Amino acid sequence: MATKDLNGKVVLITGAARGIGAGLAERLAARGARLALVGLEAEQQKEVAEKVGGRSWTADVTDWAALEKAIAEIVEHFGGIDVVVANAGIATTGFVRSIDPAAFEKVIEVDLLGVWRTFRVALPHVVASRGYLLAISSLAAIAHAPGMANYAAAKAGVEAFCDSLRAEVAHLGVKVGVAHPTWIRTDLVESADAHPVFGRMRSKTPGPLGRTYPLNVALDDLEAGILRRARAIHVPRWVGVLKLFRAFLPRLVELGSRTQMPRMDQAALDDIAARGAHESAVVGPAGRAATAPRNQSQA
Repeated sequence: MATKDLNGKVVLITGAARGIGAGLAERLAARGARLALVGLEAEQQKEVAEKVGGRSWTADVTDWAALEKAIAEIVEHFGGIDVVVANAGIATTGFVRSIDPAAFEKVIEVDLLGVWRTFRVALPHVVASRGYLLAISSLAAIAHAPGMANYAAAKAGVEAFCDSLRAEVAHLGVKVGVAHPTWIRTDLVESADAHPVFGRMRSKTPGPLGRTYPLNVALDDLEAGILRRARAIHVPRWVGVLKLFRAFLPRLVELGSRTQMPRMDQAALDDIAARGAHESAVVGPAGRAATAPRNQSQA
């Protein structure tokens, strides 16, 4: 696939206050892209925008009106949109029978419906530029671990959504990609690892499935994938190989977690009793921002 020049192109990134979003903003700005950053963590995202010479808009990807306002202002300011990276995402942890229901559903709203809303609002402008849409899914779309039912469902939904969308817009010259990073050293992952129940559970995951990779590993692969307008980006490449064994993975996960689950299930109930259901569920700064009282959108 031919590499596309990003010099002068307008790139919209959601969830760009930290981690993958902020890192990609720096990488793409260095290639001459003009960055429009959209997210909830206003102060942190503004700092990233100033660093990369871009602009920041505060908007919740689950809020249609705020998203439409932000994208209209982006188009007015830059004249269009060439690339959209739907990166905004949060995670919670907990088992289905005991997790805080609001926290569980917020992950699906942000991580799946937020991608749909971002793409839907931006799509007319990306069609006009014959541009590229990239959604950040996860290894969790392929390997479904206990304690991550909502996250795995949302990320698998993102992959399926992109597969359908790709076929729908190919004749319009729009390319659609989906990225599957494994565990990447970000604030979200470090917060999850510090969780008194989930962190202990993940520490026992064997082999590459349990390994955490440096942020630059993800940024290298994502940057290269965006330049290629790739349909799939695997971080690292062995994640793509894992897709070939999807039919067998649920059974392997069940077998691998069988001895842990009774103890972890009780530990989760104890943690909820000690800290409360919401505090036990939410991990990462973005998760706290998304579950806080809704912010007002502003440029």
